[in-house]
Amino acid sequence: MTSTAIFYHAGCPVCVEAERLLAEAIDRQRYTVETVHLGETPRRIAEAEAAGVKSVPAIVLDGVPLHINFGAALADLKAAG
Repeated sequence: MTSTAIFYHAGCPVCVEAERLLAEAIDRQRYTVETVHLGETPRRIAEAEAAGVKSVPAIVLDGVPLHINFGAALADLKAAG
């Protein structure tokens, strides 16, 4: 049985590169990876925030938010949306 890994990003170069690297590194037998571009789906910002995401790019694995680098604060995305 696999868990879902949710990768949140905003489409910036930092985010896109992190997505590419993580997509190659994630164990596909353990995780199904869902990518959420918050710039294109701002309705999911609240979901990311509820999962503990503070900035993007970030990935949530087994309910734990992991912040990869700093591309944009979630608060900035909320203000832009």
